[in-house]
Amino acid sequence: MTSKAALLPAFTGPAKPSAPLRFDLSVSGMSCASCVAHVEKALAKVPGVSGAEVNLATERARVSGGATVTLAALIDAVTKAGYDAAAIDDGVVEPRRDDTEQRRQLRRETISLAVAVLLSLPLVVPMVLQLGGLHAMLPGWVQFALATPVQFWFGRRFYVGGWKSLRGGSGNMDVLVALGTTAGWGLSTWLLLDVPGAHLYYEASAVVVTLVLLGKWLETRAKRQTTEAIRALSRLRPERARVRRDGLDLDIPMAEVRLGDLAVVRPGERIPVDGEVIEGASQVDESLLTGESLPVPKEAGQPVMGGAINGEGLLLVRTTALGAESRLAQIIRLVEDAQTGKAPIQHLVDKVSAIFVPVVIGLTLLTFGAWWWAGATPTTALLNAVAVLVIACPCALGLATPTALMVGTGTAARHGILIKDVEALELAHSITDVIFDKTGTLTEGKPTVVAVEPFGLTRAEFLRLAGCLQSGSEHLLARPVVAMAEAEGLVLVPPADVHAVPGRGVTGTVEGRTLHLGSGRLMQELGIDRTPLQDATARLQKEGRTIAWLAQTSPDRLLGAIAFGDAPKATAAEAVASLHRMGVRSLMVTGDSVESAQGAARHLGVDEIFAEVLPAGKAAIVERLRAEGRHVAMVGDGINDAPALAAADVGIAMSTGTDVAMHAAGITLMRGDPALVAQALDISRRTYAKIRQNLFWAFVYNTVGIPLAAWGLLNPVMAGAAMAFSSFCVVSNALLLRRWHPQKTEDL
Repeated sequence: MTSKAALLPAFTGPAKPSAPLRFDLSVSGMSCASCVAHVEKALAKVPGVSGAEVNLATERARVSGGATVTLAALIDAVTKAGYDAAAIDDGVVEPRRDDTEQRRQLRRETISLAVAVLLSLPLVVPMVLQLGGLHAMLPGWVQFALATPVQFWFGRRFYVGGWKSLRGGSGNMDVLVALGTTAGWGLSTWLLLDVPGAHLYYEASAVVVTLVLLGKWLETRAKRQTTEAIRALSRLRPERARVRRDGLDLDIPMAEVRLGDLAVVRPGERIPVDGEVIEGASQVDESLLTGESLPVPKEAGQPVMGGAINGEGLLLVRTTALGAESRLAQIIRLVEDAQTGKAPIQHLVDKVSAIFVPVVIGLTLLTFGAWWWAGATPTTALLNAVAVLVIACPCALGLATPTALMVGTGTAARHGILIKDVEALELAHSITDVIFDKTGTLTEGKPTVVAVEPFGLTRAEFLRLAGCLQSGSEHLLARPVVAMAEAEGLVLVPPADVHAVPGRGVTGTVEGRTLHLGSGRLMQELGIDRTPLQDATARLQKEGRTIAWLAQTSPDRLLGAIAFGDAPKATAAEAVASLHRMGVRSLMVTGDSVESAQGAARHLGVDEIFAEVLPAGKAAIVERLRAEGRHVAMVGDGINDAPALAAADVGIAMSTGTDVAMHAAGITLMRGDPALVAQALDISRRTYAKIRQNLFWAFVYNTVGIPLAAWGLLNPVMAGAAMAFSSFCVVSNALLLRRWHPQKTEDL
């Protein structure tokens, strides 16, 4: 362990421009990665748009831009591109789609698939029997009657989607499927009419359509599971609340509840609102909100969150937040935002998909021409070309990244880890250093006075002067001093001219004496000699205590020192050990002296400390480590941590801290448990691994499959089956992340 007294320049940062407007749209009709690229391109062309991200798995688009951008212009751009769009009301946090509508869509797709299978089976069975030497091929006109409804009725979605795509100036998966299957159906119909007795290929076109429908059905079914986290959180919101007005308990809809209303929560009921307990005591289950497995005691004066389940006691709760301002709504919004966003690695897919369909069509024409030039019959050349069209559909490529991100962020949320943006999730897997703010992050943030060392004064007089000065301060260390003085019956008089010295202490006038209470740095700047108490305070600092010195100026004299203790959190040492097992260095930053910081670091096992750091110096430390090539995560909970959280590769905030810190961070821990830091990095690593696996298989599938089809080693039916199976595998692989749960320290 090394130590550094950090006297670093203050972090100011560049001036931030005004935040751009944000628009959320639902986009339907997309079928592959090429569709995503085309919609993004169309949105980016709208005047004033500065950025557009489209997610195939959620079928949502997020657009940012200036004041000239309108929803109407964005929707019109998507419509002209060949897709359907609608605005999403950001004021009401709801799941992307109503669960009932999702079920209806799945039911419709199930019926269509079932009928397509029934019509295709009579075409496939004779082909299978023929492999065993049995000839039972249906008459040509019967094959035509069975294949045509499959091709043009159940396959009409491909024609509609393909036409819209081409009309918008691009090609997508629907174009490939429509071209391939129409070619097979058209060839068979031409042979039926012009070459009596010729072998027909209706089974190829019908089965390919059916297999693609099967793939879409499996995809829809699997994608629905990826949004389970959002639906589970949404189900936590009660539709009605029991409120007490004018002495009467009224059961009313949530829409009629007002701020300040008193909600009556009976044992076993779900708490309907965010608020403060006014009467009663109980145990509250917040597991689905914070990931905390054990019920949390609640009594008068303590906050409660809407969506939590009340235990055995009756609670009277004063409403402090409703609707979109409630903590549950904010959690849902954060998860939705993360699932809608696009990871940096996805940009590689976008570049490939932008040129994918034109390249595939070119390869198809090349395959047809090469086989015909080599002497094959037009039928053989066409079938091989159709196989190339079918197997090249980039469905898996478009689903590889978003499905893994959706499942990863949803799973993390269930365990109390809120990932605000997917960039933080992707970057977190490469973190090499984690910097912890000490107070409130690694410690309880509730310091107590553990020793008083007066010099030249009685203990009572020293404590009275310190208590008077601290009674005019809001600093975290002020409350325990005032509390001890009052507990010992000392009379405190209000101080005059009190002002804080940032990062150093407090100065004020008590009974005509100019007093200063603060760090050793403040004493050094004032020229106060601390030698008389150095031995006593050195012993306390080795125990990890924080020392505050009391001095007087005019005349200058040392009056004594106060030692504060802030107990480490129960899981702090475990959190550091978990990071070590993952190969991640742990660092601690504090305004305490080097000796105090070293004492705490020895107890916790921290690798490196930065002591005597002013609040503005934390961001400079982050920047310096990043300049050295380190990938840094900053963990904090206070307002003064916000610049460092924003400067880090990944900012991790405790929800028990300030809103400013949470807004600056990319990841929020719903419990003030430092052990969740390692868990956040673990789920990030696993999610990123799934993304890489999915992209690997998606790229390999097309890289291997297209040449096999071009060489005639895959017929259209096999190509259709492989294409459907690839999409299903990618989504299913992502769903394995749902099995993730926080590991024990020794397992990380």
